[in-house]
Amino acid sequence: MNAPISADQMRALLPDAPLSHDPDPAETAEWREAFLALAQAHGPQRARQMLAELARLARQQRIGWQPELATPYVNTIAVEDQPPFPGDLAVEERLASLMRWNALAMVARANQAYGELGGHIASYASAADLFETGFNHFFHARKDTGEGTHRGDLVFFQPHSAPGVYARAFLEGRLGEEDLKHYRQELTAPAFTEGRGARGLSSYPHPYLMPDFWQFPTGSMGIGPISSIYHARFMRYLTHRNLLNCEGRKVWGVFGDGEMDEPESMSALTLAAREKLDNLVWVVNCNLQRLDGPVRGNGRIIDELEKLFAGAGWNVIKLVWGSDWDGLFAQDVSGALARVFAETVDGQMQTFAAKDGRFNRDNFFGQNPELARLAEGMTDEQIDRLKRGGHDLVKIHAAYAAAAAHKGRPTVILAHTKKGYGMGSAAQGKMTTHSHKKMGDVDLIEFRDRFSLPLTDAQAIAMDFYRPPEDSAEMQYLRSHREALGGAMPRRETACEVVPKPEIASYAQFATAAAGKEMSTTMAFVRMLGNLLKDKALGPRIVPIVADEARTFGMANLFKQVGIYSSVGQRYAPEDIGSVLSYREATDGQILEEGISEAGAVASWTAAATSYSVHGLAMLPFYIYYSMFGFQRVGDAIWAAADQRARGFLLGATSGRTTLGGEGLQHQDGTSHLVAATIPNCKAYDPAFAGEMAVIVDAGIREMMVEQKDVFYYVTLMNENYAQPDVPQGAEAGILRGCYRFGVYAPASGKAKKKVTLMGSGAILTEVVKAAQLLADEGIEAEVFSVTSWSELARDGVACEQRAIAGEKEAGAPFVAQQLGAGKAPIIAATDYVRAVPESVRAFLPEGRRYLTLGTDGFGRSDTRAALRSFFGVDAASIANAARHALG
Repeated sequence: MNAPISADQMRALLPDAPLSHDPDPAETAEWREAFLALAQAHGPQRARQMLAELARLARQQRIGWQPELATPYVNTIAVEDQPPFPGDLAVEERLASLMRWNALAMVARANQAYGELGGHIASYASAADLFETGFNHFFHARKDTGEGTHRGDLVFFQPHSAPGVYARAFLEGRLGEEDLKHYRQELTAPAFTEGRGARGLSSYPHPYLMPDFWQFPTGSMGIGPISSIYHARFMRYLTHRNLLNCEGRKVWGVFGDGEMDEPESMSALTLAAREKLDNLVWVVNCNLQRLDGPVRGNGRIIDELEKLFAGAGWNVIKLVWGSDWDGLFAQDVSGALARVFAETVDGQMQTFAAKDGRFNRDNFFGQNPELARLAEGMTDEQIDRLKRGGHDLVKIHAAYAAAAAHKGRPTVILAHTKKGYGMGSAAQGKMTTHSHKKMGDVDLIEFRDRFSLPLTDAQAIAMDFYRPPEDSAEMQYLRSHREALGGAMPRRETACEVVPKPEIASYAQFATAAAGKEMSTTMAFVRMLGNLLKDKALGPRIVPIVADEARTFGMANLFKQVGIYSSVGQRYAPEDIGSVLSYREATDGQILEEGISEAGAVASWTAAATSYSVHGLAMLPFYIYYSMFGFQRVGDAIWAAADQRARGFLLGATSGRTTLGGEGLQHQDGTSHLVAATIPNCKAYDPAFAGEMAVIVDAGIREMMVEQKDVFYYVTLMNENYAQPDVPQGAEAGILRGCYRFGVYAPASGKAKKKVTLMGSGAILTEVVKAAQLLADEGIEAEVFSVTSWSELARDGVACEQRAIAGEKEAGAPFVAQQLGAGKAPIIAATDYVRAVPESVRAFLPEGRRYLTLGTDGFGRSDTRAALRSFFGVDAASIANAARHALG
């Protein structure tokens, strides 16, 4: 049973209601005393039961009242509930001060030399203690062998605090002084220009740029929070499917309070609670300031976030005030402090942060006689040094320990800090703090003194980096604590076992040798996926993902075959239980059906696509979705996945602007291949036929699972049924490189008046073939090329061009030019996308040949496929007419 709480404690948490609004103060006092007596006699559990009963009665009587979700502006964990601090507080404070200094010096030196480089000091200044407590006591690195084996925690670092992580790596010896001198100078660093020596440090956490260091990209605000939730859920998925035991591992995310404004940050909170992800801990650094000013200047962001998270079902821990405040709260039996805090908005709190002890004595403690009495025995300096909770290592450790031990729900720690903490009059709490990148001599000396750094005036002014001697207490402490937690982090690892690829004939022969059978490429993909799932080696590693369109894409047959993942199984008898394709959920289900959330589905895809590095277990996700709702809708998340070196398949179904007839403007995709082409490690394909798609998928499996290349594939699919030809003998290489000669359509007489070359991709290739037949009937010979990837052709052309510019003798000709060959026949290219897609290869075509492109520029419309293709000018008649025009 919980220990009873004292009357003084209860009164502090329940300050007197304003008597001016109380029609019967005496009766109110009786109720208060009765409740206090109950709590004292029977403890908090009984008090909670009684409050719950009263709330139930209020609802029953339709009183129109419900409990306030926000609690007083004080720490959730009471002083008497704090566990003993397990470390050396003095040493940890010195280490945190050194991290702050080296981070500040790194950014300020870079901007002193190159004013354009930018960087951030203030965010890490506010978060340093939050980071250091995690590093010293909670964040486990992967340790696969020996005592203390641990698969490692996942830590998402606030991006603007990257300099602090570099500063710690410097003390650990992972980075040298020359590395720090090349902060945000990746191209001029010796390691880039000479292949050795100092490396340039990326602006934010970027695994693509620092592949052995950063594990998760968080530079795009909001992507980190939602990604952390789905990574935590994916760990449960791996455990439930008996692929990898992830028990005992945590996902930690350190994010900013301003970042919580991003819709992605909030969009999956209920999923985390619904899935009971107690392996997830968020630390929201509430320094109350965004880039330009207060986060909630006229309100309180901590109160707002508490309501949001509590309402979503999270365990909320408020870390508001440091240990120096404990004595003040103990003296304040009337609750004056709690009342004033409840009335102080963040904009005013920021002003208090920016001012000194005298100002705070006069303007905070001077608000009423009760507060003034509390401050009577304190000097101005003591008032100035009153810490907020996020700067007190003891309080932070207590909050982290409670969060790590909590069961049944995810936890968020709302940590109150000062932006620019310790930067004094130069930047602490200022409106301009976020952009503060330079420090004057006086400011540097003041910072040195504030944290008692072992630097001379000259060293401080010169912004010298400082690393204590190897045998110092600080360095021994630093190393011993990280060794106990598995070693240095962040650390990205890529070692994982090769997963063998099945022969293409075993799962896709129906597509490569289709013999004219009619089907859509979507249907062919789903059949292929079903066959791949049966493979003993690869099958268990496949993660089928869909937002909420499994039946639309013909995937219902997979419900019975592999099941839909649910952490609680299936607690109901589905309506269609008697159906062959009935809905089936299971704890070991393989399909991730994410509901109407493309952002969530991409986050799940990213978790699976990076499992090889995060968990050392290669997984292969296939996420199928309406292509319009991919790159256009969640393109930033896909870009972040590329930064994290994802490996997997994105399937843009119902692709193109005319293949999805009746849906209209919002659903018809004409641009996804344009955006996909901008991502360097994304291979984008627009196959027209099932056989082409099979060759592409087979190559992707080989590249990602066998050769373990850091690439991912975007493949567009159509829902239009038409005859599927066999893959021509020897066409595989052309399919993968971007195009191959599909056929020549000559006049029946065998004598051609003129010749033309037609190029087409995806949904429009069948129209190109029809156009070729129309032209052949008119005596014009039409050579048809199936273009499977405009972007791969363009990349090849650029590479050839760059080799030629560099003076290489064997620069070679672009592949598309080699395929088309010499001659004077005009070339007509048609796609179901905007003309910029086929225009991307114009520079690499054979010289002297006219090139006309047809596409679907503009907004979409609702109508039949035939009407849409005629409207956009990409049907057979329009293509043939363009050919006649080009021929003159």
